[in-house]
Amino acid sequence: MAARQPRFNQAVLIDTTPLPESIPKVEEVGASSAPLMSASYFIGARCRAYNDDYMVCKTEAHGRGEFECMKEGRKVTRCAASVIDDITKNCLREFRNHWECLEDNNQQLWQCRKWEWKLNGCVYQKLGLEKKIPGAPENETPVHLRRRQIYSQNEKVLHHRHPDFKNEKGQLTF
Repeated sequence: MAARQPRFNQAVLIDTTPLPESIPKVEEVGASSAPLMSASYFIGARCRAYNDDYMVCKTEAHGRGEFECMKEGRKVTRCAASVIDDITKNCLREFRNHWECLEDNNQQLWQCRKWEWKLNGCVYQKLGLEKKIPGAPENETPVHLRRRQIYSQNEKVLHHRHPDFKNEKGQLTF
């Protein structure tokens, strides 16, 4: 038996044991699923090295390693929080429009392409992060860059790489 007494809050077990001092403290991201989904490709772009380190640790621990991989997991959390913070500081309107659309449309990305291309353009212009879908075939246009979305309610979708996305001076427009 454990030396500590578990505390129950309705049906949830709350473990009051503090983490070891060797594990760095980190604030949680503090975002629900829609903002996380909206920012997920940008988090993946910037935090890939941290994610890879964490997954290597988990693989070497054969799916266990909760404490052994906590440092790597905390690095992933800090990196994700920094991406969301940067997007919020630089592209708040586009970010909010996109994640609210996702929230209102059952997290269906294809319903929110109109807001997505604006967010992608802003993040690319201000943060230098570009949405890339892992494992997408090289010889095909990625789904988020296609002019016509099969299921979408939006007829024409533009992306920051599309020529119609720039004004007469060649500058990106939002």
